[in-house]
Amino acid sequence: MSNHVKIFDTTLRDGEQALPASLGVKEKLKIALALERLGVDIIEAGFPVSSPGDFDSVQTIAREVKNATVCGLSRALDKDIDACGEALKVADHFRIHTFIATSEIHVGSKLRKSQDEVVEMAVKAVKRAQRYTNDVEFSCEDAGRTHIDYLCRMVEAAINAGATTVNIPDTVGYTTPTEFGGIIHNLFNRVPNIDKAIISVHCHNDLGLAVANSLAAVEQGARQVECTINGLGERAGNCSLEEIAMILQTRHAMYGLNTNIRSQEISRTSKLVSNLCNMPVQANKAIVGANAFSHSSGIHQDGVLKAQNTYEIMTPESVGINKNNLNLTSRSGRHVIKHRLIELGYKESDFDLESVYAAFLKLADKKGQVFDYDLEALLFFSQQEHHHAYYELKYLHANSGKEIIPSATVCLKVGDKEITESAIGNGPVDAAYNAITKVLGHNLIDIVDFKLDSKGEGANALAQVSVIAEYNGRRFNGIGLATDIVESGVKALIYVLNNTHLADQIDQQKKQQVKIAGV
Repeated sequence: MSNHVKIFDTTLRDGEQALPASLGVKEKLKIALALERLGVDIIEAGFPVSSPGDFDSVQTIAREVKNATVCGLSRALDKDIDACGEALKVADHFRIHTFIATSEIHVGSKLRKSQDEVVEMAVKAVKRAQRYTNDVEFSCEDAGRTHIDYLCRMVEAAINAGATTVNIPDTVGYTTPTEFGGIIHNLFNRVPNIDKAIISVHCHNDLGLAVANSLAAVEQGARQVECTINGLGERAGNCSLEEIAMILQTRHAMYGLNTNIRSQEISRTSKLVSNLCNMPVQANKAIVGANAFSHSSGIHQDGVLKAQNTYEIMTPESVGINKNNLNLTSRSGRHVIKHRLIELGYKESDFDLESVYAAFLKLADKKGQVFDYDLEALLFFSQQEHHHAYYELKYLHANSGKEIIPSATVCLKVGDKEITESAIGNGPVDAAYNAITKVLGHNLIDIVDFKLDSKGEGANALAQVSVIAEYNGRRFNGIGLATDIVESGVKALIYVLNNTHLADQIDQQKKQQVKIAGV
């Protein structure tokens, strides 16, 4: 049996389904490219038939990603499979992942079909997917609650039909490690053609056992683990990619198993996904949490100072956490910024030096010293500020204080025009938002959520505002970064406005295409 475990990342599919607001095509592509750099084997880019936006995202990712297999999800329906084939055909190599429920609960209550009919649908789906690619994955939804006899029958039928990967999901996070490992053990003992496919697992975290169940399955012969960055996913989430990867790396002497994950990219990828998805990582999260490599106890601190491995089983550097020892000022030149970004692991193609340097100078003038964490934040947000910028902040002034009615004046560039408006509000951010509403000439943007976070350390830390806004029945996520909270909040809203403008343009284009087709 192979000692290589494939990492199948479904952050952009299962993870994205659980977000409070959908990601745009550009955000999804950024995550996909980060996953490719991380060393993920298969990237499940989305569910193409679910919406035109998801189709476009999957197709864009399929076109751009070269070093990982791009995958699309489909139900065991012809239209779903055909949508996957159409979206993915631009890729150098791709996978179609089709699924159907197998547990008695799902077969009887949801599908309302017989077990024989479900097997027939699965076989037909696998064969149809083979029209597009030889890389076909089949999933037995709710396998964790499926009777083992029927599960064995379904797995055997899917492999005979041509599935090269068969996934055994614990869809509702119901099983325990001993139980789930036993299911995989039984499949290997009872399915006669099991050697002709890779057995995969997709575990949910409803009882906090997703990683443990996945590891138990690997111990019994599964050689693909489906997971997400930061454990994102439906309900309580999925198996955490960073945890399963670092378990196999840290305990390599025990398991003797390898992955293609470049662990030094883990922290950066985690931060990118957290920022783009507006899903903060809890401080005590394993591997990537803020406290993962912190030591508060005096005994622990003394031990680590004497020998790091007394209380650390892996180093911060092994997952890409760098010590914040960079001290840059406004007198630092472009070559220093470029050198440090490369030293932090970025390629020149990952950033536009001029835009990063311009943002760096502004920040350095405001806070004096700039550190590694500032630089990485600037890199991320300088890219966002050039994100289809139909709206652009030109001027902002806000007043607030005790016994003063908060007010704000905002000047926005809207297309090729500049519009200035003033307004009052409950606070300076509310006043600025009211001024922007006057610039827009409508109040169709409804702020659903507003979060303030600190990026960096100390009183001079950068303020990051994340907002979720509703527009025309859809939710959009916006993020802004600045030393000033009001400016950060305004930038976050402008980010939302640019996303809504892009969505309107796409909708208009599709309506025009439909109109032309109708003619």
